[in-house]
Amino acid sequence: MNYYIHYNGGKVYYSDTGEGEVIVLLHGYLETSDIWSGFARKLAEKFRIISVDLPGHGLSKVYGDCHTMEFMAGAVKVLLENLNIKKVFIIGHSLGGYVALAFLELYPGMLTGYCLFHSHPFADRPETIEKREREIKVVRAAKKYLLYPENISQMYASVNLGKFREELQRSKDIAATIRDEGIIAVLNGMMNRSSRLKFMEEGKVPCLWILGSMDNYISCKEIQMKVKLPANAKAVVLENSGHMGFIEEEDLSVSIVTDFIHGLK
Repeated sequence: MNYYIHYNGGKVYYSDTGEGEVIVLLHGYLETSDIWSGFARKLAEKFRIISVDLPGHGLSKVYGDCHTMEFMAGAVKVLLENLNIKKVFIIGHSLGGYVALAFLELYPGMLTGYCLFHSHPFADRPETIEKREREIKVVRAAKKYLLYPENISQMYASVNLGKFREELQRSKDIAATIRDEGIIAVLNGMMNRSSRLKFMEEGKVPCLWILGSMDNYISCKEIQMKVKLPANAKAVVLENSGHMGFIEEEDLSVSIVTDFIHGLK
């Protein structure tokens, strides 16, 4: 069931299932909270799971032409305050990881820990900014349908495309529902975000970093060499996943997250 809170003159939608310690799930680019369905259902057997439609995605309002990571983190904070939740563990997939890091910088006292799922703490590289600018032009030309088939296919490891044919199609269907203005707003937000490497390396909050060995968007080995993980952080590589490990290796991902959170006690 979908609920909503009022945020900056609009509505931000979320789902709320399960009981126990609270986990907040933040989806990635070209996704909505629906992307988590199987993963969230299994986690909800042990935790309370709140899945958020970030501003501009799913049922949530498009607020303007740039949704910054800080603005989206603020929406999560207001949501938690509305639910009278003091402490959470946040899991952010890709874009959601950028939002989780903004939340870490702004509201560290509200976190028991966080998980970057196929995400990283760095700002966009020049070539990534150029790609995002091209995508904005495509969307503004009313041709977003040219974007997501290739982008979504790249999210899954090449060797998994046949195995996860239905999941791939579902990912494409979810991407097709995102409004043009929402896509543009988040692309602008990602391009304008700063590096949060400092906050990740400081280790004020325990961090679980999950990467995929066959990720077409994040070079697993290269990215790990650029981060000096603190003592309270753990990096895990999913050997049979691309950029969608919570689908490509769902049960293992649930186990990794569960064990990490239980280890925080």
